[in-house]
Amino acid sequence: MATATATPTTEAAEVVAPAAPRAKPRKVNLNLPTLYPKQDAAINDPARYAWIEASTKAGKTGGCIIWLIKQAVTNGKPGRNFWWVAPVFTTAKIAFSRMVQALSPGCFEKNETELWIQINTVGCKIWFKSADKPDSLYGDDVYAAVMDEASRCKEESFHAIRSTLTATRGPIRIIGNVKGRRNWFYRGAHKAQAGEPNHAYHKITWKDAVEAGVIDAAEVEDAKRVLPEHVFKQLYEAEAADDEGNPFGIDAINKLVVPETFTTAPAVWGWDFAKSSDWTVGVALDRAGNVCRLVRFQSPWGITKTRVKAETAGVPSIGDSTGVGDAIVEDLQRMGVALEAFIFTARSKQQIMEGLAADIQQGKGHFPEGVLAEELRCFEYEYTASGVRYSAPEGLHDDCVCAYALARLLYR
Repeated sequence: MATATATPTTEAAEVVAPAAPRAKPRKVNLNLPTLYPKQDAAINDPARYAWIEASTKAGKTGGCIIWLIKQAVTNGKPGRNFWWVAPVFTTAKIAFSRMVQALSPGCFEKNETELWIQINTVGCKIWFKSADKPDSLYGDDVYAAVMDEASRCKEESFHAIRSTLTATRGPIRIIGNVKGRRNWFYRGAHKAQAGEPNHAYHKITWKDAVEAGVIDAAEVEDAKRVLPEHVFKQLYEAEAADDEGNPFGIDAINKLVVPETFTTAPAVWGWDFAKSSDWTVGVALDRAGNVCRLVRFQSPWGITKTRVKAETAGVPSIGDSTGVGDAIVEDLQRMGVALEAFIFTARSKQQIMEGLAADIQQGKGHFPEGVLAEELRCFEYEYTASGVRYSAPEGLHDDCVCAYALARLLYR
């Protein structure tokens, strides 16, 4: 592990607020921490929603304090509100105190009982609230918000905060440590990673923070010795615990991940066709069983069929013919595509996923880091009255996993 000294630096800065015509620009003096590259890219992402999974003490809170001040100064007017929401009141008060320290005396007023800061030059208020009672968060119009320690907040609180941003179309930063896979923060972050429109995903680990001098390497080493492995991975590496619900095994998946897709020729294709808001995904394996092509798109059926024919180019393929996929597979077969039909049922899906799990755990086939690897990590199974159920967590996709499982089936 590289060594570094935890010596965060600060710099004086001025944020210029909008002013009336012919009036002098109004300035708010800040004592800005210097954002390191990964921190800056995450917090100042232009996307309306930025989901940030981060190591403890990596600077996500401090950076978002500055971001929210800038939002208030830039877009604030008398009567406009900006929010910082934390799991409980005491956590919100910590952020309140840190924001007070970041602002120069004389440019703001504060109320330590109601927990708000008013930026005098623009007349708006930044409120610090608890997510503990979601119903108390409805009703206001909010122009920008930060949801702090989101993995420890109630999902209903996120719904409430989102409602307050409707009229204003305000941006939000959703930040926190990783805390398992079966929670709304994990689902939302990885939907963003998979390409949800207007959403961005960022991960900041202890390595980024050590390199930037924000965390001391020796302190991380000590935490690694003291904490259970799964706790350390979540708090410092932003890696979710397996939750004993992943059929493939997180370590087994990670051992097969490679930086980029192979450029070898396809030997087989597996296809999962889009239904409603899902994606059409094609995964091709080369003769060694490694992923050499991955296409993922949403298009009308006519365009989809033309693209599938062009991609496969005579290579043996297998596709999901469940439901609407039945007509698509038949059309592609009539178009001359060498496509075998596969119908997903509870039983057939169990069998194909157990086959994929065996391949992964035996180290067969490599695949690129990205959407396929992440879907594999998120994939779950659970025992039900009718048998074993395999699927993505609620709100996430498993199209890549299904296409990959089909390709592995045909490859065998």
